[in-house]
Amino acid sequence: MSRYQAEVHLDPDDLKQSLADDVRRGLTARPKSLPPKYFYDSTGSALFERITRLPEYYLTRAEEQLLKSHASEVMDRLRPKEIVELGSGASLKIRWLLEVGPPPDALRYIPVDVDETAVAHAARRLLGRYPFLAVHGVIADVERHLERVPPAAGRRLVLFLGSTIGNFDAEPRRRLLSAVRGMLGPGGHFLFGVDLVKDPTVLERAYNDAAGVTAAFNRNILRVVNRGLAGDFQPDRFGHRACYNAPAGRIEMHLVPVARQRVVLSALGLAVELSPAETIWTESSYKFTRGSVAAMLADVGLGLDAWWTDGQVALAGAA
Repeated sequence: MSRYQAEVHLDPDDLKQSLADDVRRGLTARPKSLPPKYFYDSTGSALFERITRLPEYYLTRAEEQLLKSHASEVMDRLRPKEIVELGSGASLKIRWLLEVGPPPDALRYIPVDVDETAVAHAARRLLGRYPFLAVHGVIADVERHLERVPPAAGRRLVLFLGSTIGNFDAEPRRRLLSAVRGMLGPGGHFLFGVDLVKDPTVLERAYNDAAGVTAAFNRNILRVVNRGLAGDFQPDRFGHRACYNAPAGRIEMHLVPVARQRVVLSALGLAVELSPAETIWTESSYKFTRGSVAAMLADVGLGLDAWWTDGQVALAGAA
């Protein structure tokens, strides 16, 4: 893999310390919360893959269709010399842009993800398929380390897909967008996915599937905490709740204790009292309009210059 290199800005000790800090802060706050980034251990990632194939969960299918339909337009218009993908995971969506055809010159792909193994596996697959590609992996947390991404070596396209931007509250989202703006370089563009405001029934059904896969995905975060912090959460003693908060424009996902219980996290020296009256908030998923997207971009000095939608999901381009 001579066309592959990686730089690591996170190691297992960093990840464990981040988990400890986030869990202590979240479970001693009011309301209690756990960050959604801890959904994605191997079990959580497999469960999410199942979610993307559920009939109720439209988002992944819609975004993939938009990417397929507009990939040629994106690549022909922007002609990037390098593509940075934030939260790249298995690097599956980048293929729709790469399949457009070989660029005039070599193309550098920079996946940014916390999982070094996933980045290496994805690089091996991509390099075997696309001879014009070089991969520079960055093992880092997109919320903390975007300044570690190598400087732009040519016209840059930054990707943030899956409507993941909707998992950030307003101020963290503003910080992230400011960091993205700072890494674009001359002539750079930012392409990201957003889920649009729509009938609350459609939204709530997507997070409360009939097969219970999303409920299992939600509970799995407790297993991640148990394993990382010597905890004794019993996931089957928690119900799953997802509802649309219309004034805030977001789906809220919660774990609801089915009875009063005491949970001990031995690695933190922390005991937490739980009752059905207080949930653990595990995810927010904000929904957008074209106007709200334009406003949040303008707030950090970016402009909305492309908008593709199927009526449910949109791809937004900014510069």
